[in-house]
Amino acid sequence: MQKVTVLGSGVLGSQIAFQSAFHGKDVVVRDLDDAILVQLPARWEYLAAQYRRDLPDASEEKLAAAVARIRVTSDLADAVGDADLVIEAVPEVLDVKRDTWAAVGGVAPERTIFATNSSTLLPSAIADATGRPERFLALHFANTIWRQNTAEVMGHPGTDPACFDAVATFADEIGMVVIPVLKEQPGYVLNSLLVPFLTAASTLFVRGVADVPTIDLTWRKATGAPLGPFQIYDVIGMQTPYQLSRTSPDPEQREFAAILKRDYIDQGKLGVASGQGFYDYR
Repeated sequence: MQKVTVLGSGVLGSQIAFQSAFHGKDVVVRDLDDAILVQLPARWEYLAAQYRRDLPDASEEKLAAAVARIRVTSDLADAVGDADLVIEAVPEVLDVKRDTWAAVGGVAPERTIFATNSSTLLPSAIADATGRPERFLALHFANTIWRQNTAEVMGHPGTDPACFDAVATFADEIGMVVIPVLKEQPGYVLNSLLVPFLTAASTLFVRGVADVPTIDLTWRKATGAPLGPFQIYDVIGMQTPYQLSRTSPDPEQREFAAILKRDYIDQGKLGVASGQGFYDYR
């Protein structure tokens, strides 16, 4: 699968696009708003700087070639018209994802394989909206994918095994460690471990048990982990935890979402990528 379309140019969408292009794939990035797309060259510069810092093979020539392989558009039919693989990284809202895939299914070639990068939603909750559920599955990346390079591949009961294998092969080709998830599981392997950990940290914060630096320090010193939970939130970015927390049945999680919105998102403090989050990275 050489021709890849990424739907959504947020934190993960832009990383998926850049990583794919860095490993030689031809990439189209589609977002709804041309005003967002014109900002992407700055995002490529940011990611190139991270690759230079972290990857010994990130030469200037290879980075420039990666950027040259990326094309952007706001036109859905243009974006998916020749795609071998479409990877969706739109907001973590079921109706948004289903509407997106219904539109994609109407214009993509018959050969195209569809993959969602959803962090929490099951493929079976989305598959029928595509009109070709046998070619639909999940391909989930961890943030900072050039360094935290896992790719979880998870089908639903109707996924064609050949599509599963093709997506696993693609993930390997773009430098990922492939994690086959053998049955549907909310949160896959990674988030089944990570989300309860982050939720526990946000609950301590909301209850006023300890402040952010203390919670992070406790985890790092006691376990030897390189990052505390709120440092991980900053790497993830504020939007995904906000979307998940604001619809939670737990009132403390909804309170956490309100804090994220008021004190961070509305102030432009979106995490590492924006220079500020729970911590200042400027």
